[in-house]
Amino acid sequence: MSKTGFSPADILLPAAGNYETWAVVACDQFTSQPEYWQRVEEKVADQPSAFRLILPEAQLSDGHTEEHIARINETMLDYQKEGVFEEYPDAMIYLERVQSDGRVRCGVIGKIDLEEYDYSPDSQSLVRATEGTVLDRIPPRQAVRRNASLELPHIMLLIDDPDNTVIGPLAGSGNVIYDFDMMEGGGHAKGMLLDDAQKLAVSKALSDLAEGQPLLFAVGDGNHSLASAKAHYEEEKAKGLPTAELSRYALVEIVNLYDDALEFEPIHRVLFDVDPQDVLDELKACYPGTYEGEGEGHCIRFAWEQKEGFLTVPEPKAQLEVGTLQTFLDDYLKRKGGRIDYVHGDDITIELGKKPGCLAFLLPAMDKNDLFKSIAADGPLPRKTFSMGHAEDKRYYIEARKIK
Repeated sequence: MSKTGFSPADILLPAAGNYETWAVVACDQFTSQPEYWQRVEEKVADQPSAFRLILPEAQLSDGHTEEHIARINETMLDYQKEGVFEEYPDAMIYLERVQSDGRVRCGVIGKIDLEEYDYSPDSQSLVRATEGTVLDRIPPRQAVRRNASLELPHIMLLIDDPDNTVIGPLAGSGNVIYDFDMMEGGGHAKGMLLDDAQKLAVSKALSDLAEGQPLLFAVGDGNHSLASAKAHYEEEKAKGLPTAELSRYALVEIVNLYDDALEFEPIHRVLFDVDPQDVLDELKACYPGTYEGEGEGHCIRFAWEQKEGFLTVPEPKAQLEVGTLQTFLDDYLKRKGGRIDYVHGDDITIELGKKPGCLAFLLPAMDKNDLFKSIAADGPLPRKTFSMGHAEDKRYYIEARKIK
């Protein structure tokens, strides 16, 4: 296990087994749809729920972040004192997740050693970021973790395993510890506890996989959460705190890049509080020769209150459309103001883009088979390049682990 950085963990699950109201989707989903999180809160009501232990990013701009964090940390302690959790020591869980489209995505849950993770662009570590890390997104998440007694993961690490040697042999095996439908169209989750022989087989297969690859794990989802866990661990290690031995690890799910249910979806951009026509005019000026319509080069779809169409940037310098667009948007928003959100799904992106003072850009998907070789050759992709599936198919918070 020391060869791969991935190992069993002391995993906490709700003792009462009320998983339908316990499990909620990753905190960075539905950030421009506060009504989603309102529905979740109404469904949870006064029952114990992971919803009470996370900070949805939709709430980051409400001016009460410190109060939210304090309440989260207090609730974590209350849940532990009240016996909400049952602990499964030295555990790995095999997960079969039925997505909203009916396909089954398989994974294994354990902990990753943060000493093996580096999100810097020139990283040569076993665990690497797939996309550029936005440093200003780390402090709010690190603030949640700093005084937290628990962690809940929505981190998914990808392995490049075309022969499915790590996860494939586990299909349908293990002692079932949860089996339930998830709220808000999230599909179904079935978790099975692996025995010692299965855990050893996973570790052996990962070690064999690591022998022939320049990197073993690429962060598919939750990169900023993993980066925040890393920052928190480095902070505790530098202070010589005894809790650093627990915070050295982060709970994750590993998933095979070649899982048939795993698809890369594009992440679109929506601008708020801008003049849409001015944005389009400046984008054309930024890349001389850019024209409206579909053609050769980088073709980017747009939609706003008065118009829908395409912009084509001929002879782009960036490899991907997202690189061309994001470079411009970063500069424009810095100079002229406005707000950006990163949105999953064509329909909701267009709906948001057609609101007054808004503008949507829709990007094409990338081929997932190019991921590992691109990272190995060129480092992380531009931030928010892709998403693994629709928002409702993201990882739900189910498991937890003590970090203090």
